[in-house]
Formats: sequence, C-alpha cells, structure tokens
Amino acid sequence: MLLSVRSHVRRLCALATIAYTDCRDHFVSYPKPEASPPKTQFENHLNMQEINSVLKNLVKTDRLNNARQLFDKMPHRDEISWTTIISGYVHGMNTTEALSLISKMWVEPGLHMDPFILSLALKACGLAMSVSFGESLHGYSVKTDFINSVFVGSALVDMYMKIGKVEEGCIVFNEMPLRNVVSWTAIIAGLVRAGYNKEALAYFSDMWIQKVGCDSYTFASALKACADCGALNYGREIHCQTLKKGFIEVPFVANTLATMYNKCGKLDCGLRLFESMTKRDVVSWTTIIMSNVQTGQEGNAVKAFRRMRETGVSPNEFTFAAVISGCATLGRIEWGEQLHAHVLRLGLVDSLSVANSIMAMYSKCSHLDLASTVFQGLSRRDIISWSTMIAGYAQGGFGEEAFDYLSWMRREGPRPNEFAFASVLSVSGNMAILEQGKQLHAHVLCVGLEQNTMVQSALINMYSKCGSIKEASKIFDEAEYNNIVSWTALINGYAEHGYSQEAIDLFKKLPKVGLRPDSVTFIAILAACSHAGLVDLGFHYFNSLSNPSKDHYGCMIDLLCRAGRLNDAESLIQSMPFQRDDVVWSTLLRACRIHVTNDSAAKLNRRLVDQLIKRDFMKKLLKMILVRRLSISAKSHLLFMIFCEEFLCILQNTPGQEHSSSIQLFPKAMFSFVADLVVIAYPT
Repeated sequence: MLLSVRSHVRRLCALATIAYTDCRDHFVSYPKPEASPPKTQFENHLNMQEINSVLKNLVKTDRLNNARQLFDKMPHRDEISWTTIISGYVHGMNTTEALSLISKMWVEPGLHMDPFILSLALKACGLAMSVSFGESLHGYSVKTDFINSVFVGSALVDMYMKIGKVEEGCIVFNEMPLRNVVSWTAIIAGLVRAGYNKEALAYFSDMWIQKVGCDSYTFASALKACADCGALNYGREIHCQTLKKGFIEVPFVANTLATMYNKCGKLDCGLRLFESMTKRDVVSWTTIIMSNVQTGQEGNAVKAFRRMRETGVSPNEFTFAAVISGCATLGRIEWGEQLHAHVLRLGLVDSLSVANSIMAMYSKCSHLDLASTVFQGLSRRDIISWSTMIAGYAQGGFGEEAFDYLSWMRREGPRPNEFAFASVLSVSGNMAILEQGKQLHAHVLCVGLEQNTMVQSALINMYSKCGSIKEASKIFDEAEYNNIVSWTALINGYAEHGYSQEAIDLFKKLPKVGLRPDSVTFIAILAACSHAGLVDLGFHYFNSLSNPSKDHYGCMIDLLCRAGRLNDAESLIQSMPFQRDDVVWSTLLRACRIHVTNDSAAKLNRRLVDQLIKRDFMKKLLKMILVRRLSISAKSHLLFMIFCEEFLCILQNTPGQEHSSSIQLFPKAMFSFVADLVVIAYPT
C-alpha cells in the first residue's frame, strides 16, 4: 500500500473544480423551499436564541422526533438550528436523514457552510458509505480552502477510511498542514480496520516521536493492531504508556489490552489484567470468556460465565456465542440446552452469532435434528449458518444430508464458501465417492476457489482417499503458494496408500521451501513410518517433538505393534504422560490377536483383557455394539450380552472385593472372544 503519493494530490486538485461543480449541481437539484408562511403566535413569544436552546435540549436528551417537529415548525432557521438537528441525526446514526438535511441546507438562502457542519457531513458520508457524496464534499473543501481546517481534514481521513479508500485517506493525512490527536487516531484506527496493522503501528510511532498526546481511543487502536499482528513486545511498551498516562482505568482500553495478551498467547497476563480491573463490564467478561475458548480452556470459560452472572453483569449475544461454543467443545449438551433456553427468554435467538453457535453446539454433540430445527427456524441465514449445518452433517457421517444442504444452499442461499466445499469434499473422500468429488471439484473451479488453502487440502484428501493419488499430486503441483496444510494432506495421502518412501521424501523437502511441519504433519509422517515398518526412523521423528501429543503416542504404539515389539509398545503406553484410554489399550490388544502364536503375546493378551475389565471396558463395549450395530453374528451378539449380564452380577455380588478377584470367575474362553470384539469395535 502506498502511503504518500503526491501525484494523487495533484490529480485531486485538478479535479477539484469539477467536483465542486458536481457538488453544487447535486445540491441545487433539490427543490427550493416553499415560501415561508405568515408569522405565527409561536414566533411572537420566542426569539431565535430561545428556540435554538430548546432544540439543543431536545437533541441532547435523545428526543430527536420532538426536535424534528420543532425544527419543521420554525418559520426561520439559522446555521445553529441546522447544525443542531443535523448533529442529532448523525450521532443517532440516521445518516440518510442527515444527508438529506445537509442537501437542503446547502440551497437555503442566506446560509453558509462552515468547517464544523462540513465535518458533520463527511462523518455522515463515512457512516452511510456514500462515496460520491463524500468525494463531492472533498472537492468543495479544496475549492473553499476548508481542507486546511484540522476538523475537515480529520473528518476526510475518517470518511475515506470507513468507505474503504485507504490510500486516499493516507494522502489527505500526509498533506494536512496541521494535525491533532483526532487526525492521528483516525488514520491509525482506519488502517487497523483495513488490516494494515504494521502500517498503523508505524504511524503510531511517528505520532509518539512528534510528541502528540494520545487519548484512550489512540491507545486502544494501537493495541488492537498489536493483537492482530502478534506484536507482543510492542504491545507491552504501549501497556507501560497506558499505565503512565492513567488510561489503564478506562474499561475499553483495559479490555483491548487483555485481548492483545490473549491473542499473543499470554493468557496468564490477560487473566491477571482482568482480575486487577476495578470495574468489569460485559466486554471485559466476554473478552476473558472468548480467550479461554480460543485457547482450549473451555472449562475456565464456563466458570468465568458463572462468575459474571453472580456479579450481576448481563451477558450479550457475543458472550452467549462464546460460552455456547465452549460447551460444544466440552460435549456438555445439558449446559448448552440451558443456555439455549436462556437465549430464548432474552430474545437473542435472532442474533446470527448466537444461533450459529447453538447449531454448532448441537452438531458437535450429535444432535443434528435439533441443529436442523434451529436452522429452519431462522428468519435469515448467513454463510456461517449454512456452512455450520453442512459441516455438522459431514463430520457426523451423514453424507447424503450434507450434499442436500449444499444443493439447497446453491439454490436459495449465498454462494458456498471454502468451509462448505471442504466439508462436503471430506464426505466424498470418506465415502470414496469419486464421481461426486469430481463434480464438486468442477464447481470449485467455477467459483474460483481452487487456490484456497482449505479447499486445496480437501481436494487432495478427497482424491487420495478415493485412490487417485496422481490427481492429488497434480492439484498439489498446481498450487500457487506453499502451505503446510496442502503438504500435510499429500504426505498423509501417500502414507495411507502405502507410498511411504514418497511421503518421507516429501516430508524432507519441507525445510527447503521454508515450511515447518506442525503436529498434524508429524502424525502423517509417523503413519508413513508405521506402514513401512521403519521403527528407528519413526523414533527419530517422534523424539524430535518437544511436546508429543496423545495422537503422536498412538502412532508410535501402532508402529511398534505392527513391528511385533509388543513389550516395547506396552512400556511406551505405561510411560505416556496422558490418561491411557480404551483406544490405546485396544490397539495393543489387536496386535496380540495378530501375533497369537507368540507366547509373550498370549500372556500380554490376557493381562490386557484384565486391565480392560477393571476399567469397566465391558460396559462400554456392549454399549458400542448396541448403538453402532457392529457386524458380528447374532449368536455372538447374544452370547456377549448374556456374558455381560453374568459378569456384572458377579461384580455386584462381591461387595468390598477387588475386581481382580472376580476376574478369576471370568470364563477363559471369553478372553479371545473379547479380543475379537475389540478388533471389530476399534478397527484400524
């Protein structure tokens, strides 16, 4: 972005006369006011100063309708009258009426525009996104030399920033003969809104060097820039300045500062700042709740919401959206239902942010029927609403419904975005429906999303899972930009189809293109090592991880089991810094079943079944069979149900005894049967 281009100013000045003429014609096109009626008794009792005083009082007390009635009845109006009523409409965000009155004032005989009314008009243009009107006013300000007024210049900068003409706003700012804190704040805040955070901080530095005093809005804008671009050290320096200047006590400055720390990964600093606040408003609480949700601490988010309610602060739609999202991640549908009921009582269900979070919550908790009910009850839907439903059905394994929603969206909703396409492409891959995937690929090309990172990785995954590795490689090679998501998708595709060496070779190329593997990439490469039986190489990659996750341990356990090193796999399970769940143990149990001829494997098999029984694994396995209708014979199904009933009775009839003593009553023939069921319940 060019921040100072004087040639544009010359062009603007050259067009100033034309713009002024257009502006004049624009205003003159309004009909002349009718002749004033005869003087009434109203005018006889009140002079102009008193009427204007009453008018100002009505505007200040937010009685704008009454003020307009008084204004319309006035037989004569001066500049103060017009400025007062226009100011009321601008501050009340009724920009249409404000611009209409400005146009009428312009042609009123005997009235003259001044810098203040011009700055009001420019503010109205910015709020109304009225480009042509704003440019006409700019031309008029150049022609009349009002452009040299700091009020008009600041209003022009703010107007251009709000209507998206960032370069023009920067040009006006750079050519201003005099700037004040409002001017600097307008340019900094405008750049932040447009996403030019580094440029905004550069202007903030210039402002600081020139020793222009900052106000609370300037600090808040600079802190938001730090938050959005991750400039933690710069944010800390600004934090020190807010402490020195006393702005830390201003709620929205403190809230923005907390957001900056949270976005920069310093949640503890944000929490300490929050706890030190003398006054916490709904924005303060919402900030800390959202930060906890975004950093994976949903439990703390729910606790913060409860504390918020206890202190008497009423949540808004953003608070509800954040805490409902946290409940969804926790899988606590009962909490989500209570919040849904609360939202209905408050009438906030029409807020799309709240409705979308409710649908996402029901979808994640496998209640897609309730999510669909909420969706169909919405009076309006945005792109997130549609994408949420499509993703919910896709992730739940309901491919047909996901396709139906995508078709419905294409007919009646907005144009599908990358999230919708990625979700449905994942369904095509999981169901191995290659033809459907190709049709979606064609539609992606039609809407121009083929270079989107998310869509590219989804296409690579889809073609890989459908067995078209060559097509997946072709999409990867045609990508314009290197990104770790697409690389990981192809590495995973190679690994799944036994092309382990190709996956390893691709992984080794990552540093050469300036990419660093993330945790998902390491899962893919460990899977490749597992399929190829490369134990030593797998340990090499595993040991290079500073904080391996449970999924990384799972890959290594699978690698050791495939290689027949069952004792090493058991030792790795015992050394895991995580809770050892049923999936981990069943992976080892499955390996024991494969290596059944090995004496040590047979002993380990019995020991593992003992472990699973102690952990109430039988209850869980029975539930999985009943819910998922696993493909076992009716005889085996009945036998297992009878066994579970008998086994539970044994446990219930031996109070005060350890489960291990009850296991002695466990029929030996059932050990191998349980192992077989585990293989069905937890497939590879």
